[in-house]
Amino acid sequence: MNRKQLVVEALEHRETETIPYHLDFTAQALDNLIAYTKDEHIEEKIGACLNYIQYWGWPTEMPDRPGFYRDDFGVVWNRNGADKDIGVVDRIQIEDLEDCDYTFPVCDEKRLRADYEALVAGKKDRFTMAGFGFCMFERSWSIMGMENVLVSMLACPDELDAFFDKICDYYVKLVDIALEYDIDGVYFGDDWGQQHGLIMGPEHWRHFIKPRMARLYARVKAKGKYVIQHSCGDCHEIFPDLIEIGLDCYQTFQPEVYDIFSMKELYGDKLTFWGGVSTQQCLPYATPEGVKAETVRIIQALRKNGGLIIAPTHALAFDVPPENILAMTDVFQNQGKYL
Repeated sequence: MNRKQLVVEALEHRETETIPYHLDFTAQALDNLIAYTKDEHIEEKIGACLNYIQYWGWPTEMPDRPGFYRDDFGVVWNRNGADKDIGVVDRIQIEDLEDCDYTFPVCDEKRLRADYEALVAGKKDRFTMAGFGFCMFERSWSIMGMENVLVSMLACPDELDAFFDKICDYYVKLVDIALEYDIDGVYFGDDWGQQHGLIMGPEHWRHFIKPRMARLYARVKAKGKYVIQHSCGDCHEIFPDLIEIGLDCYQTFQPEVYDIFSMKELYGDKLTFWGGVSTQQCLPYATPEGVKAETVRIIQALRKNGGLIIAPTHALAFDVPPENILAMTDVFQNQGKYL
């Protein structure tokens, strides 16, 4: 059974002898691992099961401001601090949603298609997805600021509805382009959760976010593809809503946020969970043997009846020792030895 087939079996809730696995790296973590192993091909050798790229506006470094990147939406990201992969917003584009003239960009379709052609050409036997990061809530706050978005949910909901519709319209066109290619699913990235509960609360999520995500999911499901949703934080309150609108796989499944055993019991026959190995606690701080033991524990707890893609709970950051990455990878690659 190849890597794509393992992922499909997980998504279809059929248990397999080998559990599909995946790792994502921040640039710093991958550089550290390459330096430690002295192997510039180490990421490829790990053999992860998923193959995807994410569009989130192609941030491009500004020639006159080193470390600052401007994306298609006009958002400037400052990567001079600790976060060198995404950065923090330098200045918001919309101060007052009720009085603004913000215009959405026109996506460079030629560049987008070139990205998908390269994605498909390099997929090998992996499960392949087109990804869209900063998709709805994150796109709104990157343009107008987190506080502005949350206040607008109460102060000017009609204007915010219209703004979210424009964001959704923008991404619908891109999703439709992606679905012209030989992919297996579409991955949406949009952080809604905090350590306990949703940032905006479930009712505001249902009003502002759910109908737009339902529209995006429907485009994917109409083509017979799988829907994967990333959100950091605690989203358990809306798992039934996500299932209702067609979600197949939820990422990221954080053991410090969720009672993962309870969530598996409640939703494991309807949602596939991607994650499980903590990047907050286990991977940065445990010993290599501790990492192995925790990885085995998570797999054994969640593998029943399929529905698991075992992985770190987030892209591996600079604070994860290379020894711990290799320890986790050893379990992933040699499951018959450990399980």
